[in-house]
Amino acid sequence: MQDLVGRVAVVTGAGNGIGRALAQRLAAEGMRVALADVDTAALGDTGRLLVEAGVDPGDVLAQPTDVRLEDDVTALADRVFREWGQVDLLCNNAGVFVGGFLWERPAADLEFVLGVNVWGILHGIRAFVPRMIAQGTPGHVVDTCSVAGLLGSPYSGPYGISKFAALAATEALALDLEAVGSQIKVTALCPGMVRTSIADDVDKHRPTALRTEATDDQAFVNEMLGVVTQQGIDPAEVAQMVVAAVREERFLLLTHAHHAQPLRDRAESLATGQLPPRGDFT
Repeated sequence: MQDLVGRVAVVTGAGNGIGRALAQRLAAEGMRVALADVDTAALGDTGRLLVEAGVDPGDVLAQPTDVRLEDDVTALADRVFREWGQVDLLCNNAGVFVGGFLWERPAADLEFVLGVNVWGILHGIRAFVPRMIAQGTPGHVVDTCSVAGLLGSPYSGPYGISKFAALAATEALALDLEAVGSQIKVTALCPGMVRTSIADDVDKHRPTALRTEATDDQAFVNEMLGVVTQQGIDPAEVAQMVVAAVREERFLLLTHAHHAQPLRDRAESLATGQLPPRGDFT
């Protein structure tokens, strides 16, 4: 999909970080952009930023959406197709971090992180992709996975599980679309460290029923995440890479080139039956 002007993009998790940067870049490319986020205030701020940058208000649609909930994502898809009649680029971007040793984390932690990071993608695929296929036009799906979905790491089991699953879902989608001869392509966005508020937002949007007691191991990894993310690249750089990947029809997008070698090392370790070295996401 080379020409983005006048086409329609949907971005979940658009309230901040990579999602906001994606929305800004796609709007700058001339796309109409549907914004979704569970944080209504942040969602409104992103919409205002686009309009202040010169985007026609009629080319911005904002819908509060909890991607954990199928009905919310379906309602988002219904509204976008009802008002704009098409979707050409779907960015399943919403994500949360939950860390800590697996044996210390209660089921509620896993339910929360899997709900957003895995079910959020699956709900997006199920709500949008059949209608995108029916359009019979070129399209693209970008799922925000993570380098944590490629390389294992201690202290972050819940998050890693969700991101490995997100990558598996993304690869399955790409292969399924290829098998049926669809014009829709797929990109698995696997960022390394990016300057976002993911460390600060660990529990900000967690439902009360899924709140849990923090343990020392979890506090440690949350603190470390906060330090290293602030040393990461700007989300705008990631958004620029995503646009290039869409045009190139690139499946795997690593935001940091140095992660390619650890990925090769991991494959070699697995091929010889060894535990892969732990990932360094900086």
